[in-house]
Amino acid sequence: MRNIRMKHLTILVPEGQNNLSSIVGPYKIFTRANDYWKAAGKKQVFKIELVGLSKEVEFYSGLFCVRPNANISSITKTDLVIIPSLNHNYEKALKGNKLMIDWIVRQYAHGAAIASICTGAFMLAVTGLLDGKSCSTHWAVAENFRAMFPKVNLQTDQLITDENGIYTNGGAYSFLNLMIYLIEKYYDRQTAIYCSKVFQIEMDRNSQSPFALFTGQKLHGDEMVKKAQAYIESKLGEKISITDLSSRLAVGRRNFDRRFIKATGNTPVEYTQRVKIESAKKALEISRKTISEIMYEVGYSDEKAFREVFRKITGMSPLAYKNRYNKEVIIG
Repeated sequence: MRNIRMKHLTILVPEGQNNLSSIVGPYKIFTRANDYWKAAGKKQVFKIELVGLSKEVEFYSGLFCVRPNANISSITKTDLVIIPSLNHNYEKALKGNKLMIDWIVRQYAHGAAIASICTGAFMLAVTGLLDGKSCSTHWAVAENFRAMFPKVNLQTDQLITDENGIYTNGGAYSFLNLMIYLIEKYYDRQTAIYCSKVFQIEMDRNSQSPFALFTGQKLHGDEMVKKAQAYIESKLGEKISITDLSSRLAVGRRNFDRRFIKATGNTPVEYTQRVKIESAKKALEISRKTISEIMYEVGYSDEKAFREVFRKITGMSPLAYKNRYNKEVIIG
């Protein structure tokens, strides 16, 4: 039997946010892992506490409320901190939780691990602890995140990141995969498998790419780049020469690439690929066209090249994507 010191798990309940599932979910999964160990005659790994700044936090316009076990000022030492999703209230939450943000910094300095869920990455990033580190969050807020935290290496294709005692994950209910990952880290593989079966969570998922929708990074002020983006998006069925495009816009190729990367986070070639693949994904989801037909429609003539780019962006082959998301395929 392993002799394990009782650790402390802090699940934060920030003010000004409305995501209840990413608070309740970690509580239930870690509680079940503790129960599994106790049933096997082992000492539970964590004392689990919900911790906030006030005695009660309302959710969904008062429909639900959470009463934290403790005020954050009473927690001087913890081992693992979970920051829940802030939904789309992250800017409001950053302003209303300064004491909590400062507390996170102190706990990490004293050896605690920190895990953020979905847009909870905004609260983690504002601490500065993510500077120079990899991070994931919901793909839908990636553009705002990059603009607010340019020092963070955002990897929205990754479902989970793990670096120097800091864990982050992608969007929405993918936090369940992070919880299973942490259960394996702090308990063992068997406990993780048990929890995955009880809660019916897929083990070892590592990408959220198949779920991402690419809408183009437009929150920048470079009008030349916006014109280039509009041109690329209007020429889906054509093979685009980036050199010709830069000439069309009267900008040298090197300067064009530099400005495009600064504005969008992608090279012009990467952006072109992502626009084309996003169009191909939509066609694979709803049409009865063959993969070859769709490939030609988005400007590819080489099937091998199309498959490679599709897999690079989505993490799946075109056929696997169609089999998963096309209703006709599922029914048939």
